Amino acid sequence: MVLPDHRYEQAEITEAFSRLTDCDEDLLRRFHTATGVRARNLALPLEDYAKLDSFARANDTYVDIALDLGEQALRGAFDRAGVRPEKVDLLMFCSTTGLSTPSLDARLAQRVGLRPDVKRVPVFGLGCAAGASGLARLFDYLRGWPDHVAVLVCVELCSLTIQRDDTSIANLVASGLFGDGAAAVVATGRGTGPEVVATRSRLYPGTEHLMGWEVGDHGFRIVLDPELTGFVEQVLAADIKEFLADYGLTPDQVDTWICHPGGPKVIEKIAATLALPPKALEVTWRSLREHGNLSSVSVLHVLQQTRARPGAPAVLLALGPGFSAELLLLHC
Repeated sequence: MVLPDHRYEQAEITEAFSRLTDCDEDLLRRFHTATGVRARNLALPLEDYAKLDSFARANDTYVDIALDLGEQALRGAFDRAGVRPEKVDLLMFCSTTGLSTPSLDARLAQRVGLRPDVKRVPVFGLGCAAGASGLARLFDYLRGWPDHVAVLVCVELCSLTIQRDDTSIANLVASGLFGDGAAAVVATGRGTGPEVVATRSRLYPGTEHLMGWEVGDHGFRIVLDPELTGFVEQVLAADIKEFLADYGLTPDQVDTWICHPGGPKVIEKIAATLALPPKALEVTWRSLREHGNLSSVSVLHVLQQTRARPGAPAVLLALGPGFSAELLLLHC
């Protein structure tokens, strides 16, 4: 994972956002404290957010910084995997916090020296689920082309989407929850490291209102419905149990849980409905405290930080707009 250089304690961000929006600082502090986030890395110095007076300016900033972070993440992944850029056959690029045409993967491919015939799959709109979904789609590709090299790059600059004139609870929560960062994964059909055994995607019809963007002249305005945590409690455990049962497993037989840190209430609901032991989501909680919710990047960070028992079953999961869930069964 790669983070921007500008790191702040949560109290500093609360004070700065209060000045930027004229929001009551005590009210804002209560929302920010409730997220459980202690510090975050942001795309810009705090004083520069006042300059983002339009969607165009914010999006131009996104393009510049996302390319730099994406390049750093991808080069670092190549170094760790011992893979040369010209060996890459597929590049998947996921982001939901900015827009660009040509998509950023086209520019990124040229920056790092990928082949001109590299297959590109730019993905927008999967939000927090995109890191897990990207891993699953790399798995699908490599089943058909096991000798190929596929890479996933996720970049999210959530702080550039915060709305200065939006005093809704959703925006106040988002201003204290989300951070910025990038991550990259290099995968092969015959490599070492965590092995994807199976995947499952779950789309829940009629739930578009639970999570997403309201897009307009203002840019991206956050949608976070209070019903979200209740819905997670209602459906997710059964879907995970059904997924595991298809491979002869039950939740108590899963050695490691790699969960996207969506927020305190969502993490608590997942742990409670699956009856997980207290330390099962320890890495997820630590990621949330130290970096906030990095959208698609977060679950990749949790995966990187997880120290699993070799060969034991693990479940990686993330939730996103749609409303949707992405599940992967791994052997670490």
